[in-house]
Amino acid sequence: MSSALDVIKSVNPPRTVFLDFPLGHTTGKPNEPSLQHDILIQALDAFKTLKSPGEVMKLSHKWDEHDSWLEGDTLAGDVRQQRFETPQYQVEEDRKRVEGGI
Repeated sequence: MSSALDVIKSVNPPRTVFLDFPLGHTTGKPNEPSLQHDILIQALDAFKTLKSPGEVMKLSHKWDEHDSWLEGDTLAGDVRQQRFETPQYQVEEDRKRVEGGI
């Protein structure tokens, strides 16, 4: 299970379940046991349906009605950088290593 899609794509695990919740809340919101239970059951059920290596099941739960946490306004002290669909590298040498250039 993961709540970091960019990390999933980078490490390419055999199979995974993705939940678009803030980091540290991969199994649901605090004090919401019914939501946590539902998320865990869906993740365990993924073992039955995920067949292809690298396959990612995206769960449809939302943190809040508008996903405003993505803008960083609901979690105190959230200083995340902008989210990208492609890998980002600190230095060019890192990119080359990942892409097999070194």
